[in-house]
Amino acid sequence: MSKQRLEAFSDGVIAIIITIMVLELKVPHGDTAADLLPLLPVFLSYILSFINVGIYWNNHHHMLHTTERITGGVLWANLHLLFWLSLIPFVTGFLGENHNAPLPTALMGVVLLAAAIAYYILQRTIIRHQGPHSKLAVAIGRDLKGKLSPVLYVSAIPLAFVHEWISDALYVLVALIWLAPDPRLERGIKACARVYTQALGC
Repeated sequence: MSKQRLEAFSDGVIAIIITIMVLELKVPHGDTAADLLPLLPVFLSYILSFINVGIYWNNHHHMLHTTERITGGVLWANLHLLFWLSLIPFVTGFLGENHNAPLPTALMGVVLLAAAIAYYILQRTIIRHQGPHSKLAVAIGRDLKGKLSPVLYVSAIPLAFVHEWISDALYVLVALIWLAPDPRLERGIKACARVYTQALGC
């Protein structure tokens, strides 16, 4: 499979995930602000989940641009990531409908942690097949953000049973860390473009 087909397939799955999430926002039976208030927890959980899915889509896009060859291992690692991302609509609805109760809040952390681990596995699988000096390996460097995120998720899961807002704050913190596209990958893509241009004599 070409990386264009892999990216198109992944984009399609992520688009469906976002569509399913927005369907959890039910139209209120009324036309006043009071009628909208019950939707606030669902809307807030939707915003958090939308941002997280968007972050994965953005960084997945940049990562594939540094990938030269798609192997069977990369395909399965990519499916593993999409599996955990596909569970985000479920935990989003569960969290919103139960007003940030401890169990749904912790379950959100479990899914986000699993997605972060799956992304790391995909990243390492690509590097393993392309070598330690590949464009992706050079671009991510020590990957401090990738190592910090699982630590924060692991901390947030048990804290949900102490006070769920602490966990929510940690989820938001991780999202803020990753909100901007990873500049290391962008630099890697630009470096690849310069090398390609020079090779063509442009």
